[in-house]
Amino acid sequence: MTQDLPARMLRLLSLLQTRREWTGAELAERLGVTLRTIRRDICRLRDLGYPVQGTTGKDGGYRLAAGTDLPPLLLDDEEAVAVTVALRTATSGVRGIEESAMRALAKLEQVLPARLRHHIAALHTATVSVPWAGGPQADPSALATLAAACRDHEIVTFTYASKSDTAVGRRRVEPHGLVVAGDRWYLVAYDTDRADWRTFRVDRLTDPAPTGRRVPPRPLPAADAAAFLAARIAAAPARYTLTATVPLDAETLRARPGTLPDRVRSVDEHTSTLDLTADDPRHLAAQLFRLDPGSTVHGPAELAPHLEELGQLLLRTARALAQPLDGADKHGTDGTTDR
Repeated sequence: MTQDLPARMLRLLSLLQTRREWTGAELAERLGVTLRTIRRDICRLRDLGYPVQGTTGKDGGYRLAAGTDLPPLLLDDEEAVAVTVALRTATSGVRGIEESAMRALAKLEQVLPARLRHHIAALHTATVSVPWAGGPQADPSALATLAAACRDHEIVTFTYASKSDTAVGRRRVEPHGLVVAGDRWYLVAYDTDRADWRTFRVDRLTDPAPTGRRVPPRPLPAADAAAFLAARIAAAPARYTLTATVPLDAETLRARPGTLPDRVRSVDEHTSTLDLTADDPRHLAAQLFRLDPGSTVHGPAELAPHLEELGQLLLRTARALAQPLDGADKHGTDGTTDR
C-alpha cells in the first residue's frame, strides 16, 4: 500500500505517526505546501484506509487513530535498526518483557528489507549478553498506565511503599513525566494531598489507576523532569557524606556523566567541591575511585575504619598482582580484558 504513495504523502504519514495531534497549519509548514494540499492528501490517506481523524478546537487538526485495522507503521532505515536494537536490549529496569520484546522483534524482522535484515543478522550474530545483577524492576503495565496519564495530563492514583516498606499508602498525583536513572524508573508528579512536587520509584508503586479527570499541566520547578529528579536525589539524606575538593572548574565537573550538578560548588576558576553521599561505605569508596588525581577529601572520622578496611583489601590485591604467576605474560596478554 505504501508503495503507491508519493514522497510528500509518505512524509505526511510519518509526521502523523510521530505526534498525537497536528494542526493543518503545522503540517503545511513542515511540508512546505498549502492547507488545501494538506486537506487533499488527508482525504487520499483516508481513501487508502489510514484512519486519520479530524480534531476540534480553535484551529482544528488531525491525528492518526489507533485500531486493529491500522496499516503498517512507516519506519525509515535508521528508525528500523534503532527499534530492532532497542527490542534486543529492552530488559533493563523493566520486569518480564523479554518474551514480548522477542515476539515484536520477530514480527519486525519479517518485514524488513533484505539490506536491513543482513545488517540486523550480523548484529545479532556478533552480539551476546552477559547476565548482570540489576536493581528492582518496574512493571511494564504500570509504566504504560503512567505514561498515558502523563501524556493526557490525567490524575492517577496508586499504592506506594516507603523506602523501608514499613509505610504503605494510597497516593493521588498529577503526573508530569517518567525518568530512567540507571536501571530504575521514576515518576515525577505533583502530589495533590501534600500540595508539593514529588518523585516516586515505579518499582515501589502498585495498582496505578487513571481517574478520568484531566487537568491543565502545572509548571515544573525545574528545567525538565530529569533535572528535577537529579536535584531531589542530590538533596536526599544519607548516612555518610564526604566533601571532595577537585582540581576542576565547576562547569567541567557538572558535565561529567554520573555527577549530580546540585552537589557541585565552585571554589575558583580551577577548583570546585563535590559532595559524596551514601548509606554504605562501599558505595562511597566507589565514588572516591572516580575522583581526579590531586583531589582531597574531608568527612567524619567514623568513616575511617570502614574505608581503611576496603583500602587494605585493595592493597593486598595490588601486592598479589605484583607477583607474576609462572608462565604469565608480563605485558598483560594472559587473558586480561578491558572494562
